[in-house]
Amino acid sequence: MSATAKNKSSPLPTDQRELISATDRREIEELYEAMRKGKAKLVSPGGHTRVLPSSLYSFLVELIGLLNEGKSVYIVQNQAKLTTVEAAAMIGVSRQFLVNLLQKSEIPHHMVGTHRRIYVQDLLKYKTQRDENRRRVLGELAKAEADEGLYDRSPSADEN
Repeated sequence: MSATAKNKSSPLPTDQRELISATDRREIEELYEAMRKGKAKLVSPGGHTRVLPSSLYSFLVELIGLLNEGKSVYIVQNQAKLTTVEAAAMIGVSRQFLVNLLQKSEIPHHMVGTHRRIYVQDLLKYKTQRDENRRRVLGELAKAEADEGLYDRSPSADEN
């Protein structure tokens, strides 16, 4: 679900509150509400205003909504190159696990001297495929269990 589809004010989760100061949290919430209510404008130091293009406005609303929900946000260029440490952190795996994926050619990479580099677009393509495969397999597993009637059985029936 996108950040903009959430209810009017989405307070930060309790575990995220200590990561953002109360002042910053309040300013993020106020900015999110202001952005949702009307079209944002850029104002120059000289006072000249210009309406934001729709695509930039939508991006900013989404970005601020995610921050308001306490989520981390990466903003990177498609052609950005990542180190193995950065790439591993971005997809939530250990560096060694990522290196193993690179060695098996599951994610394209190139060498800069003795160091591996991964393009963000290649990493995100891998992550999208991985996530789609996970959803598909979980769906198949849930369907197979439902077909076998495993959801209809009570735990006490299995003990007898």
